[in-house]
Amino acid sequence: MSQTLSASLLLAVPLAPLVGSLLAGIWGTAFGGNKIGRTGSSSLTILGVLAAFILSALTFKAVVFDGATFNESIYTWMVVGGLKMEIGFLIDSITAMMMCVVTFVSLMVHIYTMGYMEEDEGYNRFFSYISLFTFSMLMLVMSNNLLQLFFGWEAVGLVSYLLIGFYYKKSTAIFANMKAFLVNRVGDFGFILGIGLIAAYTGTLNYSEIFAKLPEIQNTQLPGTGWMLVTVTAICLFVGAMGKSAQFPLHAWLPDSMEGPTPISALIHAATMVTAGIFMVSRMSPLFELSDTALNFILVIGSITALFMGILGIIQNDIKRVIAYSTLSQLGYMTIALGVSAYSVSVFHLMTHAFFKALLFLGAGSVIMGMHHNQDIRWMGGVRKYMPITWITFLLGNLALIGTPFFSGFYSKDAIIEAVHASTLPAAGFANFAVLAGVFITAFYSFRLYFIVFHGKERYDQNPDAHHDDHHAHDDHHGHGHDAKPHESPLVVTGPLMLLAIPSVVIGAIALMPMLFGDFFKGVIYVDGSKHGAMAELAEKIHGWVPMALHGFTAAPFWLALAGVVVSYVFYMVKPEIPTAIMAASKKIGLYQVLEGKYGVDWVYENIFARGARAFGSFFWKVGDQAIIDGAMVNGSWKLMAKFGQWMRGLQTGYVYHYALVMLLGIVALMTYFVWLNK
Repeated sequence: MSQTLSASLLLAVPLAPLVGSLLAGIWGTAFGGNKIGRTGSSSLTILGVLAAFILSALTFKAVVFDGATFNESIYTWMVVGGLKMEIGFLIDSITAMMMCVVTFVSLMVHIYTMGYMEEDEGYNRFFSYISLFTFSMLMLVMSNNLLQLFFGWEAVGLVSYLLIGFYYKKSTAIFANMKAFLVNRVGDFGFILGIGLIAAYTGTLNYSEIFAKLPEIQNTQLPGTGWMLVTVTAICLFVGAMGKSAQFPLHAWLPDSMEGPTPISALIHAATMVTAGIFMVSRMSPLFELSDTALNFILVIGSITALFMGILGIIQNDIKRVIAYSTLSQLGYMTIALGVSAYSVSVFHLMTHAFFKALLFLGAGSVIMGMHHNQDIRWMGGVRKYMPITWITFLLGNLALIGTPFFSGFYSKDAIIEAVHASTLPAAGFANFAVLAGVFITAFYSFRLYFIVFHGKERYDQNPDAHHDDHHAHDDHHGHGHDAKPHESPLVVTGPLMLLAIPSVVIGAIALMPMLFGDFFKGVIYVDGSKHGAMAELAEKIHGWVPMALHGFTAAPFWLALAGVVVSYVFYMVKPEIPTAIMAASKKIGLYQVLEGKYGVDWVYENIFARGARAFGSFFWKVGDQAIIDGAMVNGSWKLMAKFGQWMRGLQTGYVYHYALVMLLGIVALMTYFVWLNK
């Protein structure tokens, strides 16, 4: 029997982290006199997120098991010409799932941060930021209208700016957060255009009302063009998703976001921000289903991201950057699923990915702590015997990432591959190649990282750059010189790893059938089965989590993943001279330089767009502002009038005969005009 959720209870979910953030940000910092200290800041923010998680779990139970619903406005901000701008909540299965994922991962990150940032000067400030991040993401996923969605959308962008540039005295961090901010503004420009078109042609920003009016506008053309309105709107909205969910070519900010502390890497890359674009497209599925052109566009962009960003992960030596490129690749997989109208599969992968990717990032942070804040994998090796908990949890996360049967990542990733294979869209051929090639590439670079870090020869005492570029205020509390042995992280760090490892293994099997083929997304995600039959074909092939996993052992993706693991083992454990020779050969032909330069995308942004914009601005400043406006118009006008005044003053002699002469000449001129010329 259906029931209605309490508005007060729902309001408490985002407000709890917000209150914790404000208390830590004001009373826990110098701004408010640091009245509550480090313990108070961490405790209040953790309690806020814990409360949000418990309430989210209760909401999930009520929605999924008791059939509860909620779709109401909480507060009307303003009404402009009949267009209502409201704060409201839409709580259905996709929202409830996202609430649980966001709050759980955020809670793990908060607890983990107590250990990782233990002696950092910005400890309280960091807790305030990550709690504010949680509030922003919750407002985004819980909204029932595009205005509130946009608020959350921009809020996560703002907080990511603060977190990526957390070490604000470090030049690379300043560059990275500015890059993230500006690249996202490009995407957001498209996003706001899409929202504007929806508001203009439907007269509303409320999801339910928009979807109800779609039949009226589905055949409307954009005035002055031959383009369909729904296609233009869908592509504009997706451009916003390209920025937020880091799709090519608006992906460049995400690898650089590693400049922030490791816990925020886990939060940005797993449960918040980058998943916002995927969530938004899934939420707007009735609109996207009306345009095959938009879906093909999404499919191509996702395929490029999944394939080519994964390749870049092969050459990275920073432990966090390898995982960052893995995030890019997996976001590409989610986008591909959106493109073939497998929205539920995309959201399913979003959920499984959130757990194992958070696990991998936090595991990487644990390794960095154990290695005394060395992040270069070339100076690790043999860490397994010193950090057993980090090792086993990291291995579980890796196995989930590469799509090992029975692990959570297998079910979502394999479902995406099957859905692409079943799609009839023109771009599906390229997408099919991208997802299969991506399986091998992901397995290769993931286990390259794993083998180099946890196995083989110990190299932690050979790092020539140890402690030369530390920017953490707490680096030295772990100890003890660059040749000190690695050590296991404290329980406050390993505890979240163990808790995240559980869903990384089991959540896929539990959620597979309800989320993809059950009633979980009924009435939430819309697919036009007459045009897009991927999900219907998927339902014929998948009959349960055990048969799917057993069949997975015989399918191509498993063997491609296994090949990736074997090749990485041979390359980095048995014959390390092979990758050395390949690198030398690739440098000779320029291939390595292309990969190291990230396909030149960053160069284009920095040297053409950024410098071009600065040159353009300088030109208008020098020529337009200083020369024309200030020089010619402002200064020129008063100088001209001054000259005119000086000339006129010369005519005013004060002699009567001069004035009489002028009068006489005037009369002669007038007579000449009227008598001779004006006939």
